[in-house]
Amino acid sequence: MGKTVLLVEDEQGLVDSLKMEFQFEQYTVLTATDGVAALETFTAQAAKIDLIILDWMLPKLDGLGVLRRIRRTSDVPIIMLTARDYTGDKVAGLLGGADDYVTKPFDTEELLARMEVVLRRPRHFAADQSEPTYQLDDLVFDTKKRRVTRGENSIQLTQREYKLLLELFKAVDKVFTRDELLNAVWGTDFEGDPNIVDVYIRYLRNKIDKFPHHKKLIQTVRGVGYTLSADF
Repeated sequence: MGKTVLLVEDEQGLVDSLKMEFQFEQYTVLTATDGVAALETFTAQAAKIDLIILDWMLPKLDGLGVLRRIRRTSDVPIIMLTARDYTGDKVAGLLGGADDYVTKPFDTEELLARMEVVLRRPRHFAADQSEPTYQLDDLVFDTKKRRVTRGENSIQLTQREYKLLLELFKAVDKVFTRDELLNAVWGTDFEGDPNIVDVYIRYLRNKIDKFPHHKKLIQTVRGVGYTLSADF
């Protein structure tokens, strides 16, 4: 069956053009022209939507705001579109949970290729429901509520941090190599720097292991990789 794409874009000419191209490639296309309408459409059709193409500059609520709200409940793949080629915007979008980023003007064939790539990446949120809660020491990971706490402290994670912590929680005390985490979280087709795993482990540590008088839970095993453990 074809995939369903939610296209969120306020330039009607671009909407018409992309909708025609997507339908030619056998995608079912839903559209929204502002941020509020995008959230309403996603809420009503979330079970059917496989991918979101999300413009940054939107009326009523910008793309980053839409992204952050969707990421509270879903890991649906999202590709951001923007006319602004600022590194700060790209970083904000990616850290906010976007899977990819395309700057206008862009080649439609490239966008279609990026869509295929992100649709092949593993998704975790739907599978989380069978085991909704994990706990290690005073760290609690509630996938049903999509909430992480350490004692009385609520911890806000980006989408990528969420996926990385989930992988570690699935096999507490297992030592994961960098490649294992890279493949599980970023996908086997990831072509960037594999040291991105180390960067995100540092981000997680800064959020989870920062509290005074709490045991450090994310461990580095030199020459091997990383583990989530209370026994070190």
